[in-house]
Amino acid sequence: MKTMTKKPNAYRWTVMLAFMAVAVINQLLWITYAPVTSDAAEFYNVSTLSIGLLSMSFMIVFILVSIPASWVIDRFGIRIAVGIGAVLTGVFGLVRGLSGSNYSFALFAQIMIAVGQPFILNAITSIAARWFPPDERATASGLGSLSIYLGILMGMLITPLLALRFGMSRMLLIYGIVSVIPAATFLIFVKERPANAPKTAEPEVRSLMFDGLREIFKSKDFLLLLAIFFVGLGAFNAVTTWIEDLLKPKGFTITQAGVTGGMMIIGGIIGAVVMPTLSDKQHKRVPFLFASILGATVGLAGVTYAPSYLVLLISAFVLGFFLLSAGPIGFQFGAEITHPVPEGTSNGLLLLMGQISGILFIFGMEMLKSPKTGSMTASLNVLLGLMVLVLILCLKLKEPESV
Repeated sequence: MKTMTKKPNAYRWTVMLAFMAVAVINQLLWITYAPVTSDAAEFYNVSTLSIGLLSMSFMIVFILVSIPASWVIDRFGIRIAVGIGAVLTGVFGLVRGLSGSNYSFALFAQIMIAVGQPFILNAITSIAARWFPPDERATASGLGSLSIYLGILMGMLITPLLALRFGMSRMLLIYGIVSVIPAATFLIFVKERPANAPKTAEPEVRSLMFDGLREIFKSKDFLLLLAIFFVGLGAFNAVTTWIEDLLKPKGFTITQAGVTGGMMIIGGIIGAVVMPTLSDKQHKRVPFLFASILGATVGLAGVTYAPSYLVLLISAFVLGFFLLSAGPIGFQFGAEITHPVPEGTSNGLLLLMGQISGILFIFGMEMLKSPKTGSMTASLNVLLGLMVLVLILCLKLKEPESV
């Protein structure tokens, strides 16, 4: 894979920060209702299931919009594509904030924010490829993924505090006003690529998206990577969704469940910086992807069978550190093994698999819940078995030549 310039352009960090700000606010708007579900149901005068739909809409919409969004990224570039996601996030974040207690308006705004999500998240590896040299691209993908986790963490921690102090309506309005700022910042400061990037024929020879899709599915390694993301990202979505129900039958309180979820995200934030950076320094992808899945499996086993709260917290941190660090390494690995297929295509397909499995795992874990005790240990054991299977798949991956 060719570098764009002999010397990395310092402006790449401005682009990355502007992108991260948009991703953070998009994810914060997604997770807004999760920590205040009961209060939100009372505010809108609807059931808690209806509030759950506000969050679930992001997964459903992602499945429908991911491939078209990847086409826009690959065809028109990151400034236009991510700009679309930024505008949808800013405009409809504000619309949601101005909707008051009207649930229908809030749902419509939430769906439109969800439409913007794949235009943002599917561009992570495209940002890395446009602005960062090859030996920094896993790190850049890690920072892009880090913004996702930061948005989730901020939403989980800040939302209850704002709702308690200002009330639900003013909290949503504050988020709406704030969401406009990253959108405007992105449109003002982000360029498509460095001004001093060499003129090459690469855009002309790179595969068109739908041709790229055909090429992708000929790659054995990428098919294995799709399976890995199906299990890994699906497990993360399911565990975070059901964290309270997973721990309550084991005797842990709601507060302890919340702290456990927070530890998992904090671990992920640290892991998304540390592991991709090490991967870049060692010029290796597969060993770090294997190590991430192995560590995540150990962490999940600890969460499943933790005999004490301390062991639970340590296990949640380990689970988050390794499971969420696998994402950016996998994104970059996927882009490298499918080159010259556009990065938005490979990135989008990997995220799409995680959204599909997230929905399946969430409903599957509910179905496997013990009717007598409410225990979800059986479903956690199924996830553990799938993680072991993914470890075996990692052993079959081959290191890309371009690292």
